[in-house]
Amino acid sequence: MAGGVWGRGRARGAPVGALTLTALAEGIRASQGQPVRLPSKDPQPEPELEPETEPGRVAASPTAAQEPCSLPHAQEPAPEGPYQAPQSSWKEGALADLALYTAACLEEAGFAGTQATALTLSSALEAQGERLEDQVQALVLGLLAQVPSLAEGRPRRAALRVLSALALEHAQDVVCALLPCSLALDRAAAELWRSLSRNQRVNGQVLVQLLWALKGAAGPELEALAATRALGEMLAVSGCVGATRGFYPHLLLVLVTQLHELARGARSPNTSKVWTPSQQGPRHSHASCTVEALKALLTGDGSRMVVTCMEQAGGWRKLVGAHTHLEGVLLLASAMVAHADHHLRGLFADLLPRLHSADDTQRLTAIAFFTGLLQSWPTARLLREEVILERLSAWQSDPEPTVRWLGLLGLGHLALNRRKVRHVSVLLPALLGALGEGDARLVGAALGALRRLLLRPRAPVRFLSTELGPRLPRLLDDARDSVRASAVGLLGTLVRRGRGGLRVGLRGPLRKLVLKSLVPLLLCLHDPSLDASESSEWTLARCDHALRWGLLEEMVTVAHYDSPEALSRICHRMVHWYPSHVPRFLSQTQGYLRSPQDHLRRAASVLIGFLVYHTSPSHVNQDLVDSLFQDLGQLQSDPEPAVVAAAQVSSQQVALLVRAQGPRRRLSFRRLRLRLRPASPSRPLPVYPDSPFRRRSVASRWGCSAPG
Repeated sequence: MAGGVWGRGRARGAPVGALTLTALAEGIRASQGQPVRLPSKDPQPEPELEPETEPGRVAASPTAAQEPCSLPHAQEPAPEGPYQAPQSSWKEGALADLALYTAACLEEAGFAGTQATALTLSSALEAQGERLEDQVQALVLGLLAQVPSLAEGRPRRAALRVLSALALEHAQDVVCALLPCSLALDRAAAELWRSLSRNQRVNGQVLVQLLWALKGAAGPELEALAATRALGEMLAVSGCVGATRGFYPHLLLVLVTQLHELARGARSPNTSKVWTPSQQGPRHSHASCTVEALKALLTGDGSRMVVTCMEQAGGWRKLVGAHTHLEGVLLLASAMVAHADHHLRGLFADLLPRLHSADDTQRLTAIAFFTGLLQSWPTARLLREEVILERLSAWQSDPEPTVRWLGLLGLGHLALNRRKVRHVSVLLPALLGALGEGDARLVGAALGALRRLLLRPRAPVRFLSTELGPRLPRLLDDARDSVRASAVGLLGTLVRRGRGGLRVGLRGPLRKLVLKSLVPLLLCLHDPSLDASESSEWTLARCDHALRWGLLEEMVTVAHYDSPEALSRICHRMVHWYPSHVPRFLSQTQGYLRSPQDHLRRAASVLIGFLVYHTSPSHVNQDLVDSLFQDLGQLQSDPEPAVVAAAQVSSQQVALLVRAQGPRRRLSFRRLRLRLRPASPSRPLPVYPDSPFRRRSVASRWGCSAPG
């Protein structure tokens, strides 16, 4: 019957009339030379329409599917006979009618009509899906409206197969139709994306279209958000990431670059609303959707350890930060070097053209990724080292501090990613020059690279001791906590590598550097920055071992309990072992009396008191004593009571030292209005009140409450 009806011919654009959808589908099959099946009273589903069969469930066709679904106009029954191929214009008109009628059925029909329409259109599209370009959006929206009302099993799978058949020939149109529905976090839209993801014949095409939508969304950010959410839904389906073979690195870089663009946009209050068009809170923001898509991409590829490492290091939080995005990129690159090296070559190749991009966000993200991948020696070998060195050296002269910082990190990775140190002639001038930069990231990167350099065999310890002599002490007093902690750690590493020479009494540049740094290190034990204070404790332990002091217990006691007795023993060793350095020790400590930090002014006052107590009168001159009196006298009007109390005790020690020098070198104490204790053959040990500032103890560091 269907063949006869199809063979009667009609004018293009004429209504289908009472022609049932099943008959029309059979006519389409006949036009393709496929056998025509007569409808049975209880039709069985075709195998191709049921790719999956749930165990224990028998798919049943409702009775409404057996009855003709007719349009208002009737047609005569067709005579039986062999099928004659219709004209192409006739076929196009019939398919257009089918598409229009299907869309109407899907939007208006009930459960039974929807099931029949979905089954019929699935058969029709397998024959000539390419003829329905103009009706794809209507069909997709109709499916979106009716899928939630379909029961699980055969009806819903048949409807979703319609979508897959459409996407096979019209992937771009299907994606464009579904994208606006993804903004509202529609559950039905999410189900359609996941159904496309499970179909291995179409998921690759759909992912490519979403990638292009993401890349081409420079104007409308809502389109980028919709594409990102769709990617997250698809990539979360097991096995879908395999369809990204060939453009996996490109997709990963697009997502990471999008996070950079969003992080920059977060600084402007005018762009924050674009992040959350659904107004569902931070969980549904553009940045969080991008991070989830990135996690799904990595997890689906078997790189779950990369996701875990990023979570443990706070990398995801840094990736979405306005000022920490590039640090997050570096963490991601390091994690991939360690746990996803099978993608490094593709990423490296895809990064090279982006290094010259005119777009700042794309270029900086590419430079950060490029820098991080240099930690992988096999990946770095993809380019000649001369080319990489030339590029990294050129970045050192870039006017943008961020580029100079990344280039410095790259130099460190390239020179130190193998056991031996290479390119020292290029590396050392760049690292030493960066120590004078104003950007904390540059200084920190240089200090970190120098420390790694010292850990390599045959490191230039003596050369670095000479070069760091005038540079490092200034950084020990830097106002930035990270720089201060890194500088103290570098000094400890330098002492550790050169302690053999110190042990035999070598009077070289390293010994001078250590003695010049003792006062800053002792005062840094009271630093409120935990990193700086712990780094100072570790470095002083290295100095104690190298200089053979035997005062490790005293160092630890001062660090954790602020013990005056332990500090007195350390000062005794400093004064009696290095008497010629006593004026320098006192002058250095005096400089901290003017510090804006209360804890430093008090610690410096206490240190001066013990140094003066152990100093011989012949080791200090008149000018130094006058200067100490003046500064300690000014501190007696300090707003912090603990500083005033410490300054009074230390002033008493200076006065006793002057008395011990003899009548020719005594000062006019009437001007200073100091009440001195009676002179005695042996000066009394200074006694200081307990410090009110925070003390560090092992119990507090371990998260335990102190006893009592």
